[in-house]
Amino acid sequence: MSMALESVITLEQWAALPFHFWSVVFFVLGAVVGSFLNVCIHRMPLGLSVVSPPSHCPHCKYSIPGYLNLPLVTWLILRGRCRNCGAAISVRYFVVEFLTGASFLACWLTFGHHSPALALVYCLFLAGLTVAAFIDAEHFIIPDEITLGGVGVGVLCSFLVPALHGQRSLAESLKASFLGAAVGGGVIYFVLRMGKLLFGRQKVKLLPGTKIVFTETAIVLPDQVLPYEDYFYRDSDVIAVNAQTVEMVDRGYKDVVVRLSPKKLRVGDDVFDPETVLCLEAVAGGLLLPREAMGLGDAKLMAAIGAFLGWPATVFCLFASAVLGALGGGLFLLWQRGKGSRVLPYAPYIATAAVIWVFGGDQVLDRVLHWLARR
Repeated sequence: MSMALESVITLEQWAALPFHFWSVVFFVLGAVVGSFLNVCIHRMPLGLSVVSPPSHCPHCKYSIPGYLNLPLVTWLILRGRCRNCGAAISVRYFVVEFLTGASFLACWLTFGHHSPALALVYCLFLAGLTVAAFIDAEHFIIPDEITLGGVGVGVLCSFLVPALHGQRSLAESLKASFLGAAVGGGVIYFVLRMGKLLFGRQKVKLLPGTKIVFTETAIVLPDQVLPYEDYFYRDSDVIAVNAQTVEMVDRGYKDVVVRLSPKKLRVGDDVFDPETVLCLEAVAGGLLLPREAMGLGDAKLMAAIGAFLGWPATVFCLFASAVLGALGGGLFLLWQRGKGSRVLPYAPYIATAAVIWVFGGDQVLDRVLHWLARR
């Protein structure tokens, strides 16, 4: 009985602490979580465990002791280098820790007065977005553990904190979560399929008689190299060439269609395993490349956003990410200055749109709709 009373008193004492004491706690907690997110960003695309082995240098495998694993501080003190081998440690580690700390602090300052539980849920949500955005930016994939797992966590949080959807009823909150996941995933999947149908191929025109070399890793043209990884995102993606001639190590062809996918190489009626064909030379006046507006992972990510935020948020994120993507893509093309283009990761733009929604995007949407209604 006395122990329970002491526990209650302790909780009351914690609750009585100044609001900005918790502001500091949330920032520090966010930086610590950001350190773990860096582990996820590095290991998840490689299929490695995020809990074992402990933190270590990716270059020399030096196991990092606790006193050298302090978020933000250690990277600054060591000037972004490994204490053991001196190899450079990416600034991304510092950036992720700082952004996560800042996002946790922003959640507390925005929602802490109203509901500490809601602030914690948004912290969890933004942490997931951070992992998705950085992995997609580096590897052009979004792990299912983040997207499909995010749908499950979003539904659970909707059950535990109905205020997440502005509801008091558990049933209404769950309904909003399921509807948000369905609309978010469904709308993006529809856009994905329509984009693939209408704009799924990019025609590259070449001078007649241009030699096109298919190597193990890329297509080599006279003025540029096209890495396969920039164009193959699913096994059904195909690079096609209407070739005047084709030369392989042991045979040749005339007036045939060459179709290369990640799992199959077809030259006319003959089919080969791409891994066994080290080099192929074709002469043609152009080729067709697969093109993606967005990937299936983006649809899953939008479903997770809908599970947390509801269907209006997914509509906002769809249009806001398109605007952000257009701006980002334009700046990227200007920065490249004719060096050739590549597919841009879309998850960072979706994540940014979701962050805008969390911190007032619904008000932005209301103003836009009101402005459109007056036109």
